[in-house]
Amino acid sequence: MNATLFGFHNSYARLPEHFFARLSPTPVSDPRLVRINEDLAVRLKLDPAFLGSPEGVQILAGNRVPGDAEPLAMAYAGFQFGGWVPQLGDGRAILLGELADRDGVRHDVQLKGCGRTPFSRNGDGRAVLGPVLREYIVGEAMHALGVPTTRALAVVTTGEQVLREHSLPGAVLTRVAQSHIRVGTFQFFAARQDINALRLLADHVIDRHYPDARKSARPYLALLDAVVDAQAALVASWKLIGFIHGVMNTDNTSICGETIDYGPCAFMDTYYPGMVYSSIDQGGRYAYGNQAPIAHWNLAGFAQTLIPLIDSDAAQSLEMAQEIINTFPAKFEVAYNAGVREKLGFQSSKAEDPLLMADLLTIMADHQADFTLVFRRLCLVKTDNSSADGVVRALFDDPAAFDQWAARWRVRLGDEVNGKSGRQQRMLAANPAYIPRNHRVEEVIRAAEDHGDFAPFEKLHRVLQKPYDEQESDIEYQRPPRPEEIVQATFCGT
Repeated sequence: MNATLFGFHNSYARLPEHFFARLSPTPVSDPRLVRINEDLAVRLKLDPAFLGSPEGVQILAGNRVPGDAEPLAMAYAGFQFGGWVPQLGDGRAILLGELADRDGVRHDVQLKGCGRTPFSRNGDGRAVLGPVLREYIVGEAMHALGVPTTRALAVVTTGEQVLREHSLPGAVLTRVAQSHIRVGTFQFFAARQDINALRLLADHVIDRHYPDARKSARPYLALLDAVVDAQAALVASWKLIGFIHGVMNTDNTSICGETIDYGPCAFMDTYYPGMVYSSIDQGGRYAYGNQAPIAHWNLAGFAQTLIPLIDSDAAQSLEMAQEIINTFPAKFEVAYNAGVREKLGFQSSKAEDPLLMADLLTIMADHQADFTLVFRRLCLVKTDNSSADGVVRALFDDPAAFDQWAARWRVRLGDEVNGKSGRQQRMLAANPAYIPRNHRVEEVIRAAEDHGDFAPFEKLHRVLQKPYDEQESDIEYQRPPRPEEIVQATFCGT
């Protein structure tokens, strides 16, 4: 089974054996390459040509294991839709090891959809082609949008069918992340009152991801503070581009502040704060407008796991942890409002800016306006008169509602110290023209699953790699869905 050396490090494999299960991927019958992410491969100091070779495809499918890999499935637990599940773990994913990129930053390389593990419960351990393509498209789009995210290195089909509601083609995704450690990883050991394991895990996270915390008199409290910072910035970035995660369980809350798990997720078309796309989120727990409070809730769960480590006095430890957790709303607002100013073209900060944004969102919701297009077209209007406002007004059921708001926006722009200089360029750099619209992603999935046609996948991916650039030949990819194209729900694929 051993293949060529990749240069893997395996620091997680040096932790105690009850942190994971060691096993190799389950081979598949007829792996075929769909795509190699050549830019990411080069960044990881891998040879794209080798990865695309017959030997490389065997590795990406899980049929062969690099000689320096130590494949393992990680253990974790989690609160799923608010309900406690004491053991989850990698039920269809296997970590091969860690690679240092050209800047020396280490990344996990994981195969997703590579067979059963001890954590599969009743699952088959396999992935379906459609959700794998969704994860590739959306994750790489998020990266191009500047949002911290796991990334896709490769997709291969398996030559095997996977049974869900009906039989579907199988695939394996090679996923890359700074870490696959989650809040749920800590909760797994906290629930078992395994303090030694918690300390080892926290030390591992500090050493690998937050080394500055080691300089603190209370390194575990500093770790909590750093994770709060990372999650506040991450969720603010989601909201600013209209992204809805869909499964913000604690087992999908990354310790290093990356977006992880692109199952039932979506970008909004028409703005609505209660929007939910996840087929399994029946109560709207993870709706667009709930994402910041849910992140706060998840982080409180993380803080609870660190109580035994922060201080020997449990009461004092709780008080210090609570103080850190209480900073999340303010940190989120700072990150979100900084993005608001960029989206609206302001260089300075004024107290009324959040209200101006909130009022725009309200009229967008009231008048069925497209989230992405409103902000993109706002970049193009003139600041000294309303002669070009039609490009934005037309997006609202009642254009007069926009007129009233636009008058206030122009007054606010007039308060800028540097005037209107560079305003349009700043806004164009903050408001994407292209997002992975749900109907376009569905087109890609249907073409690939139903007809084996990957041309739509390649084209959509290419467009989304330059989300802030006007691409005249592909302007139709900015278009919202027609009524018959609207996607009401997305699925996790398990």
